Amino acid sequence: MSSTAAFYLLSTLGGYLVTSFLLLKYPTLLHRRKKQRFLSKHISHHRGAGKNLENTMAAFQHAVTIATDMLELDCHITKDEQVVASHDENLKRSTGVNVNISDLKYCELPPYLGKLDVTFQRACQCEGKDNRMPLLKEVFGAFPNTPINIDIKVNNNVLIKKVSELVKQYRRGHIMVWGNASYEIVEKCYRENSDIPILFSLQRVLLILGLFFTGLLPFVPIREQFFEIPMPSIILKLKEPHTMSRSQKFLIWLSGILLMRKGLSDHLTARGIRVYIWVLNEEQEYK
Repeated sequence: MSSTAAFYLLSTLGGYLVTSFLLLKYPTLLHRRKKQRFLSKHISHHRGAGKNLENTMAAFQHAVTIATDMLELDCHITKDEQVVASHDENLKRSTGVNVNISDLKYCELPPYLGKLDVTFQRACQCEGKDNRMPLLKEVFGAFPNTPINIDIKVNNNVLIKKVSELVKQYRRGHIMVWGNASYEIVEKCYRENSDIPILFSLQRVLLILGLFFTGLLPFVPIREQFFEIPMPSIILKLKEPHTMSRSQKFLIWLSGILLMRKGLSDHLTARGIRVYIWVLNEEQEYK
C-alpha cells in the first residue's frame, strides 16, 4: 500500500471514529429526539406478583395503590376471542389444569391455584383470595391513567387486532407499549397500529448491540421507543451456583458485559428511547 493510500485510509477511519463518537454523545445532531409520552421508573413485572396472585385484579390494584408507574402484563386469546391477562398459554403451572387458553371459552377458564411461585425470585410464592383471570378490557377500565406494557405472547393475528381495538376503544394509545421478543410479532403489532409505541424484539436488541460496538449505531434511525432487556446476573439468583457449569457462568458474565453498557443506555435515552432493565427486586440490583 502506498503512503498516499495509507494516508487516505487513516484519514477516513479517523473521521469515522470522531463522527461516531460525537454522534454517540450528541445523537440529536442527526436524529430528532422521540417524544416521551410518559415516564416510568417503577414497573410492576408480572402485574406485581409477590404480593398477590399474579394476573389478578387484586394484584393490579395493589401495584397501583403503592404508586407503581407502569403495569407489565401478557395477553392471550380464548376460544371465543376474549383477550385475557395471563403469562402462560398452557394453564398447568398456574391452575393445575393441563389445557391451553385458546382451547377454552372465557367462562370455562379454571381459577388460579391458591399459591404460585414468583418468577425471578427464588423460594418465593404469592397467594391471594382473588383467583380469577381478568379480561384485558377490565384492566383498561379499572386503571385508565396507568401506563401498561403488553407482551403479545402468541403470534395470533386476531389477538393483535383485538388488543389494538381495545386500546382505541379506551383511548389509551398514548400510555401504552406493546410487542414481544419475536420480530415477526412486533412487526405485526406495528402494521396493525403504528400509533402504539413498540419495544425491541430480541433480533433487534442483538442488532443494536452489533451497531453499538462497531460504532454504527449513531448513524442508524430507530423506530422502536422501548429498549427492554434482562440483567443477565439475575439468572445467578435463580440457580444454585454449584449446579452451573463454568461455561454457563462465563456466558452470563459475558452477556452482562455486552448488555450493561452505560454508553449504550445514555445514547438511547438521549434519543428519547426508554431503557428498562428487568427484573430488579432488591436495592443492590438497582445499584
